[in-house]
Amino acid sequence: MRQLWLYFIFVLKFIFTAVFTAVFTPAFTAASPSVGAVDFERQSITIALTQEPPNLNSLRTTDLVSFFILGHVNEGLVRYDRRGKLVPGVATSWQQSGKRIVFKLRNNATWSDGSQLTAHDFVYAWRTLNDPATAAPYAAIMYPILNAEKIQKGELSVTDLGVKAVDDFTLQVDLEGACGYCITVMNHSAFYPVNRQFHKAMGEGYGAEPDKLLYNGPFKLVDWVHGAEMTLVKNPGYWNADTIVLNELKVGYITEDNRTRLNLFRDGRIALARMGADTVNDAAAQGMRLRTFVTGGMAYLRFNHTQDSLMQHKKLRQAIQLVFDPNEFVNKVIGIPGYKPAHSFFPSWLNGVNDKFISEFPLAPIDRDLVQAKKLVADVRLELGVDQLPAITVLTTTSPTGAKIAEYFQGLIKQHLGIDVKVDQQTFKQYIDKVNRQQFDIALASWYPDFDDVVTYADLMASYNENNDGRYVSEEYDVWLGKLMNSADPAERMAAADHLQKLIREDVAVLPMAETGSAYLQHPKLRGVVRRVLGADPDYTFARVIE
Repeated sequence: MRQLWLYFIFVLKFIFTAVFTAVFTPAFTAASPSVGAVDFERQSITIALTQEPPNLNSLRTTDLVSFFILGHVNEGLVRYDRRGKLVPGVATSWQQSGKRIVFKLRNNATWSDGSQLTAHDFVYAWRTLNDPATAAPYAAIMYPILNAEKIQKGELSVTDLGVKAVDDFTLQVDLEGACGYCITVMNHSAFYPVNRQFHKAMGEGYGAEPDKLLYNGPFKLVDWVHGAEMTLVKNPGYWNADTIVLNELKVGYITEDNRTRLNLFRDGRIALARMGADTVNDAAAQGMRLRTFVTGGMAYLRFNHTQDSLMQHKKLRQAIQLVFDPNEFVNKVIGIPGYKPAHSFFPSWLNGVNDKFISEFPLAPIDRDLVQAKKLVADVRLELGVDQLPAITVLTTTSPTGAKIAEYFQGLIKQHLGIDVKVDQQTFKQYIDKVNRQQFDIALASWYPDFDDVVTYADLMASYNENNDGRYVSEEYDVWLGKLMNSADPAERMAAADHLQKLIREDVAVLPMAETGSAYLQHPKLRGVVRRVLGADPDYTFARVIE
């Protein structure tokens, strides 16, 4: 799905399951009349987002809030149905043979301006995303496609990309090699089509306003008051419009404050509310029906590995690893049902060869060792020739959850390692900017899956991945990642993934903290909302309001 939300975007998906996500959140009490949350006659619902979508340009989007909106207003070759199964989207069928996939497109898929959607729209979009001039953060996700890597490095022209419109409704995709996940990855918004003529006409403003984006999905965006509200309405031109019941999906509020969202739900103003650590107990005490959902994300510490940061020193990262206890973090700091302590960067829901990956390749917990941690810090001081290490900065967002987590690490590092920690709280947009510029020592972060394969987590630490914002570089890691990505043999692939998870731990490339979960409230008259690990979450495509 998705950095998810990629900030602590833990705070986005955590808090909004959001960096932990991006999400909306509701709260409802049976004692309150439904004032604006749901409307049966109009088939309309009102929700709240935790953040303003920073970017609705599918060629450049990286966060969960934008992914949520894009997942409702646009559609790629494939999509997920209400049961979480990958099904045809714009494509009616596909056939994979060796290094080639041929997609047949439906002839009743159109853009919101009435123009026909064709295979040429996919060719243009994918070429544009691979163009180095675009500097697309998710460009590396296309590496399995023939010549994508060389094009992104400026060695070949975009016209050499292994994608071709055989005719208006036949798309041919040629791959670099065997690829065991290439169909499922095409649900990601990076693979969405883009209308060339419209994109060129909009220029840099593409996706910035409702009239600067074309829609081919179940809904279309018709109103956007930045920082305040958005309105999505049913798209009558969608090829499957007859199955869409909701006429209006109203984002009536944009607030990252958990208590505000709880109050909005209780007052009958929003139809779904995700709970934060500070509101779970309050909601339960008020007799609200609390639902839980395993969101599939990974909350972690992102370290700045560049020479501008003290965290370039492996021994210091190891010291933090030795004083951190995932169980304490989940139970005492987060306190939200559904969260699980993380010992590997690869979540427990991922499949292995015959079972879950983590069952076949378990990674034992690291025992807290305060003595060894202090010794490692002393070694760093000695290497630098200083009596006291300078203060380090923990970057987070301006959210209650983000502040709580940052303060936890501030106390943990000061108490056990004797290092001062400054907390840098920024708005989500500013957070993303600082992360992209490596203006942090440690950043609270989370990652949510873009597709159903361990690669969706493993490639985050690739040296060439633009989403590798800590700039971790390991030639050994890249080699083993290549083995994972370029093999179709399950046993060979999972053995490579096991090697990668061990490298992440050994180098402390990042520090896994928790597998994310969500506690939320949902209006009793709102049905058909799909919660899923992959794709837009929550998904209102199949939602309806009952009497």
